[in-house]
Formats: sequence, structure tokens, C-alpha cells
Amino acid sequence: MVVGLPRTLADRIGPAAQDAIDLADALAQRIGPTPVRLVDERLTTVSAQRSLRQAGIRAKEQRAVIDQAAAVAILQTWLDQRRSTAPGPVTGNVADG
Repeated sequence: MVVGLPRTLADRIGPAAQDAIDLADALAQRIGPTPVRLVDERLTTVSAQRSLRQAGIRAKEQRAVIDQAAAVAILQTWLDQRRSTAPGPVTGNVADG
């Protein structure tokens, strides 16, 4: 399970990020032993907007799918990170990635 972690641009944990961490912790308790991974989601909406614009989708039409496109970007980020590093063992602290 991959959960987006909305860190601030200063790489800090704000209220929204804490909510995501709390959600990930709750999910980990419910779906264990399936791992729950937090992935930095900074700028994924911007990336999704850029991709949709390049695909010829107008701004008005993007509103309906922007969250889905951002979710794809978050998952792709995790997949790319996983390829570049060996997956670690599941730990009790989901914030570790």
C-alpha cells in the first residue's frame, strides 16, 4: 500500500502530513502484514497538470482527473525509488518509507 506524504516545500511535516502518517499507521494495523509505504507527494499535482496539458487535456477537463493523475505520479515515484534501492524490511514506523 502506498500513501502520499504531503511534506511542506521546506521538507517538514505539517498538519496534512501528520494526518497522512496517522492514516498510514491505522492502515498498517488493519492490513498487516501488507506493508504501508509513505511517499513524498510534493509537486505531484504540478507534474500531473503538466502531463495532462502535454496530452492535450484542457485545464477545465483536468479538474475531473487531476487527483487520479497525481496518484499515478505518487505510485510511479515509489516504483522508481524501489528500482533504485533494495526494498527494506517492514518496520513499525511507516514514516521511514
